[in-house]
Amino acid sequence: MFSLLILPGDGIGPEVMTEVKRVISWFQDKRNLKIDIEEGLVGGASYDKHGVPLTEEILNKALEVDAVLLGAVGGPNYDNLSFDLKPERALLRLRKELDLFANIRPAQCFDALASFSSLKKEIVSGLDIVIVRELTSGIYFGEPRGIHTDGSNERVGINTQRYTESEIRRVAISAFELALKRNKKLCSMEKANVMESGVLWRDIVNEVHVDYQDVELSHMYADNGAMQLVRDPKQFDVIVTDNLFGDILSDCAAMLTGSLGMLPSASLGNKKENGLPHAMYEPVHGSAPDISGQEKANPIACILSFSMALRYSFSDAQNADLLEQCIEKVLAKGYRTPDLMMGDEGRLCSTSEMTDKILGRPKWFCVNI
Repeated sequence: MFSLLILPGDGIGPEVMTEVKRVISWFQDKRNLKIDIEEGLVGGASYDKHGVPLTEEILNKALEVDAVLLGAVGGPNYDNLSFDLKPERALLRLRKELDLFANIRPAQCFDALASFSSLKKEIVSGLDIVIVRELTSGIYFGEPRGIHTDGSNERVGINTQRYTESEIRRVAISAFELALKRNKKLCSMEKANVMESGVLWRDIVNEVHVDYQDVELSHMYADNGAMQLVRDPKQFDVIVTDNLFGDILSDCAAMLTGSLGMLPSASLGNKKENGLPHAMYEPVHGSAPDISGQEKANPIACILSFSMALRYSFSDAQNADLLEQCIEKVLAKGYRTPDLMMGDEGRLCSTSEMTDKILGRPKWFCVNI
């Protein structure tokens, strides 16, 4: 029996999480999926009730369970709060306390949505790549940092790109492990031509590769990687890179798919005593308070985040495949939430109707899986 902590959060978070819970119930009833579910408040919802965006009780639960599934946090009602009380602090603290150092961002373009991309359809149709971004070190965390005035009375801004061997090694291992489960192909991106941290990054990735000889490893400078992502993205399968380049490259890859409403993510940490990593899954989209409560939210990114949990935390690739196939079939039939509509093309669905269609697919083509 696996355990899952559900944190719906704010804005459209509770709406899309309601749909995920429907999906989980279907898999429990029809596919004998065994997951023990707990639910809690996070972000603005937690602040409204407890005066803090993340309580110690919820943090402790997050540390105990096999996986955390988060909806979204934030909203204009909380803009004037002090920094330590803002809803987003809950997300940052969860990442820190669970030591979630590997951020996994898939960029998958379903054939039915290829026309949404700004690139030519033939370039993105069938795209299925993953970017593994180091999440807890690098230039966003390195010291010294700040803004000061130098001897000539001119202001200077300083940030430090800093990586240790162990920080690089652990995210490289995560990337190689992921590559083993996919197509055994990994590209590491850095700037070893101009940055010492990039030289060390390449050295350590090569060292880790010794233990993963079944994986084809290549190296690429990150600026060339950005160009290649928009020129020929399907040449890649798994990409591993540092915090700064990962931030940029993952957003670039995300827009290859055409809609943030379709993109899940996972953040993974070290393995616990039971062999499973600390893990948190969440859609890439925000809380979208402007459409909250209107049945306009696209639940697919959050549903796909649960699919990632099935695959990476619950070792259930079969059910993850089934769920993703169901979504692909629904999209191929032309069903669309408002964010996916292009003029009169498509069959408009509400949030719950989209889930109805997804849950209607398995009996059509997957009964005996």
